[in-house]
Amino acid sequence: MADEQDIMCKLESIKEIRNKTVQMEKIKARLKAEFEVLESEERHLKEYKQEMDLLLQEKMAHVEELRLIHADINVVPYKNSLNVSLFGGDANGERLMSLHDGPVIEAFITADIMLLNLPRSPRQCFTLPFLPCSYFEKQKAEWQTEPQEPPIPESLAAAAAAAQQLQVARKQDTRQTATFRQQPPPMK
Repeated sequence: MADEQDIMCKLESIKEIRNKTVQMEKIKARLKAEFEVLESEERHLKEYKQEMDLLLQEKMAHVEELRLIHADINVVPYKNSLNVSLFGGDANGERLMSLHDGPVIEAFITADIMLLNLPRSPRQCFTLPFLPCSYFEKQKAEWQTEPQEPPIPESLAAAAAAAQQLQVARKQDTRQTATFRQQPPPMK
């Protein structure tokens, strides 16, 4: 019987060893799965950081592009150019209206020739391109110039000219420094 008890103890020990081995295999499998999850998360985190770096670089490129656009807008006096263009258009419109009065002048010349019973020569035939009168009626409001201000006294005109020269000199200085601006620090 002692042998049987000894064998039973050994069998119980083997059973416990088997249970512990199975438990150890389960722990080992869980550890392996957790390790794979951890590695996967680290890879994803690394990819995320790389993507964030690329997005930050792209953002800074756009910020720099916007800064350059604003610098260009501030350097170019586009409002002054627009005003000059508008006033030039007004002057062109007035000249066009005065030139369009050519047929009226032609009618006077023709009437004078007929009054004097003179033969009409081919050189006296004035042909102007046709512009409808409605064109001038539509545009007349736009071609109206503002009433002219009374002339400025000479002393004020000289002072204004000197101030304008100083302003032009300052603008030239700022334009030269604007091309060599220091880059802003990167945003965090």
